[in-house]
Amino acid sequence: MRSIIFVSFAMLCGCANIVVSLPTPDEVLSTPSKNFMSIFPTVYKDVPGWKSDNHSESLPAFIKSCDKIQKLHKDKAMGKFEEMGKVADWLPLCVAARTIRPGNKTEAQYFFESRFVPYSVSNNQNSEGLFTGYYEPDLRGAFGPDARYRFPIYAKPKDLISANLGQFDDKLKGNKLTGRIKNNKFIPYFTRGEIEDGALSGRQLETVWVDNLIDAFVLHIQGSGRIILPDGSHVRVGFAGKNGKRYTSVGRELVAAGVMNLADVTMPSIRAWMEANPLAAVALMRKNKSFIFFKISKNAGPIGAQGVVLTPRRSMAVDRTYYPMGVPIWLDTTLPGTREKLRRLMVSQDTGSAIKGPVRGDFFWGNGLQAGINAGLMKERGEMYLLLPKSASRPLLAR
Repeated sequence: MRSIIFVSFAMLCGCANIVVSLPTPDEVLSTPSKNFMSIFPTVYKDVPGWKSDNHSESLPAFIKSCDKIQKLHKDKAMGKFEEMGKVADWLPLCVAARTIRPGNKTEAQYFFESRFVPYSVSNNQNSEGLFTGYYEPDLRGAFGPDARYRFPIYAKPKDLISANLGQFDDKLKGNKLTGRIKNNKFIPYFTRGEIEDGALSGRQLETVWVDNLIDAFVLHIQGSGRIILPDGSHVRVGFAGKNGKRYTSVGRELVAAGVMNLADVTMPSIRAWMEANPLAAVALMRKNKSFIFFKISKNAGPIGAQGVVLTPRRSMAVDRTYYPMGVPIWLDTTLPGTREKLRRLMVSQDTGSAIKGPVRGDFFWGNGLQAGINAGLMKERGEMYLLLPKSASRPLLAR
């Protein structure tokens, strides 16, 4: 987001260590990178649990993505793989999706089966990867500070500048620097600690004030949230920018300090430790120098990296290096902390700084207490399958 940027348990623990499958010649396409993504065509009867889902529930999310896809140039490639097609391959799918009767499971399932080819995804000889969760938290706040509401949520400062390095050197495409100008020099922006110590005071950047510093920190991780006001009404805040500092995993810091074992690191366990050690918690949070700025949002929900409102349990954050936005993805994993299968059709609509690698996803759980519990506990292994247009598929013998 990230858009709902950031995002999830993995951003707390930084524990994603994804490997996925090396392709076999003449059967897959590959993308050269630090990881090695491969995709292999399969059939729906071999997609685990395919018929168990209500595919009609994913159609509204897909149609939201279509609103963005239909604004792209028809000759634009949707991704690095030829099978991902061009925008022109997706336009008829977007038109057809709107003809499906809302809630009709049979029509929706036939829509996907008749127009898309499923591809299993792997990276460096492993089709299994890590799936975490994120959500939209609720915070208690007010538009003005008092003895209770003491912690500001800041708007994006006007002196925050980002430089796209690809405009200076093609070799640096995709990289950027964020900072500010001082004495005619481009220097790094203020850190979390500097901002909390007053570096932005007096600029009238305080959007709202909340009553809990840990809640504010979680908001920065999730990238958006609802602020419940004293009269019971609420306002939404969404990602507006960040200071450009690298994210530091506080979960990893706790593990390095011997406070926790890596296997025990979850959002609830980190929060419990912070609440029990408030002074140490402040120092811990400041180790993460990254800082997020927010804006008031009038949208019906949090906005993902694609620019659409996220759909609970149907939107997923992926690594944009490998995945186009708006692509249907079949997820095969387990519910947080259980052996119960979580198999459903998702749509790639978001990204996150901790979501790296071809077999890696962050599951959007929605809003509220239970969503927060599920997101905080989710650290599951699983597989994913891309659904790509039949019009862009190629016979194996032609490869």
